[in-house]
Amino acid sequence: MPATSLPLPPYARIKQHIVEQIEAGEWAVNDQVPSENQLAAQFEVSRMTARRAILELTQEGMLVRSQGLGTFVAEQKPALPVLEVRNIAEEIAQRGHRYSNRVLQLERVTAPEAIATALDLSIDKSVYHSLILHLDNEVPVQLEDRYVNPRVAPDYIQQDFSRETPNAYLSRVAPLTAVEHTIEAILPDTRVAGWLGLKGPQACLQVLRRTWSGEHVVTYARLIHPGDRYRLTGHAVMPTRPAPAKISGDQQP
Repeated sequence: MPATSLPLPPYARIKQHIVEQIEAGEWAVNDQVPSENQLAAQFEVSRMTARRAILELTQEGMLVRSQGLGTFVAEQKPALPVLEVRNIAEEIAQRGHRYSNRVLQLERVTAPEAIATALDLSIDKSVYHSLILHLDNEVPVQLEDRYVNPRVAPDYIQQDFSRETPNAYLSRVAPLTAVEHTIEAILPDTRVAGWLGLKGPQACLQVLRRTWSGEHVVTYARLIHPGDRYRLTGHAVMPTRPAPAKISGDQQP
């Protein structure tokens, strides 16, 4: 039998219409969208149904509400994938934006105790250290503070990271087999805030990432993103077990 699709509930049709208008460029960032009353009349539904569509799109970051003024198209924040490791240059290019970076430091250093422990090395061992600012259309979106195990990537500090990101290089020489993330909100110090171009105190998303290739720890990195320029996203597949129904879900720097 041919597959059939169930009709969308009324609130979902309104959401779909709004998203299509935004994605088609009919409604630009900061444009005001129709009111709940206007949407209710247009789709011949109750105001509560229209309100549900608006509220869900606001929670999803597509719209922003201003008390007494109305609802407007929000500036879309790039999504930081939590459960995977991706090349930030590719992420930015996929959005149709121009990627660039500034290499602030690239050196060999004696591993501090915390870094040596993270990389599973002796405290007196030397490691590679890079500090790179990643930009999206010349706007800083990530400060990458990375320590690398020289046993796994011996030529790391000989690389030209203005041409290829550390992620791309390490993916070639030490393919990823495991990753560990710790995520928290922080207030950056003055130096970090300056590199990220922050004006005044502003919360940032910090991701501490440790990666393995086989039995070796490859890197320990601290990735800092301005809170107003990134949001976190993740997708997990749960183990299958006997149940009356199959349940799936997804959630979206």
